[in-house]
Amino acid sequence: MANIKRIGILTGGGDCPGLNAVIRAVVITAYRQYGVEIFGIRDGFGGLIENNVEKLELKDVSGILPRGGTILGTSNRDNPFQYLVKKEKGNCEYHDASAQVIQTVKDNKLDVVITVGGDGTQSIAHRLYEEYGIPVVGIPKTIDNDIDGTDITFGFDTALGIATASIDKLHSTAESHHRVMVCEVMGRYAGWIALEAGLAGGGDVILIPEIPFKMEKIMDKITARANQGKRFSLVVVAEGAKEEGGDLVVAREVTDPHDPIRLGGISQYVGNKIEDLTGIETRFTILGHVQRGGSPSAFDRILATRFGYHAMEAVMQEKFGCLVGLRGKEIKTTPIKEAIAVPRRVKPDSDLVNTAKAVGTSFGI
Repeated sequence: MANIKRIGILTGGGDCPGLNAVIRAVVITAYRQYGVEIFGIRDGFGGLIENNVEKLELKDVSGILPRGGTILGTSNRDNPFQYLVKKEKGNCEYHDASAQVIQTVKDNKLDVVITVGGDGTQSIAHRLYEEYGIPVVGIPKTIDNDIDGTDITFGFDTALGIATASIDKLHSTAESHHRVMVCEVMGRYAGWIALEAGLAGGGDVILIPEIPFKMEKIMDKITARANQGKRFSLVVVAEGAKEEGGDLVVAREVTDPHDPIRLGGISQYVGNKIEDLTGIETRFTILGHVQRGGSPSAFDRILATRFGYHAMEAVMQEKFGCLVGLRGKEIKTTPIKEAIAVPRRVKPDSDLVNTAKAVGTSFGI
């Protein structure tokens, strides 16, 4: 067995249901199966930069399995290679804080760092491993489901359930008022939430980033339904969807080199176009961060727990620089570099897309 005694764990990027289940699994496995100590790193990589690290005991993870969020806190801004040190009047100043990360690891005598997060978190982890030799093991996390190193990420199933339940609620009010309801869901540049929630919720139109849409095709679908006596329609749109030949609809641009674009508003754009071109009353709803909150589904609790256990197995087997992920029914490891090389996106000719088309769903093409 490897001579590993002290392990750090951090949660980076956006929060999602299931993070606490991962932390719990890592801590319990570490103490009960291997007799090693676990140290929680607060607020993602910011905790490594600022040396905000504290020991986690078994009592600290008692009762956290069903809780949303993360007891460690998280951040999607604290990239140690480009760390914000000053912000005033719209101007930002950054510097390389990676040396502080190395010092924190040394000061706390951490033998390994487990990084729980999406592609941004894992990219930083990989760089720390490759350039500075910090032993890392990654656990994939994102509601967007866009990491290629796993068939599915925890957090996605819960977000999907929230989106589907919301579409169901919009269905009844759309039918009552004979309206078109446009529901905007998260996912950034991947259409998994929109596709699966739209399919599960009976969406008449599903718009995803991977398939640029044409407004006239959306109009054709909605008009055809109206001519058939179907006096309402449901449109499910991913925040990163865009019209063919058009640009992304952006809610705001900020002075952040890591994530300068905040998507949002495509549902309003599509909804207004539908009402203007068809005369049918249309409303839009942006689900936003409600998709990230709340208690994780049973699937996400189990998957996150499996990830936590297998991450500890990878640590003790010294499989550093790797990411654990679900492949079929088994948890396997993949080099982080390979796991994040290409984002996992919806294939336009995939079975899910073809199934949706077969049951009458339009993708605006």
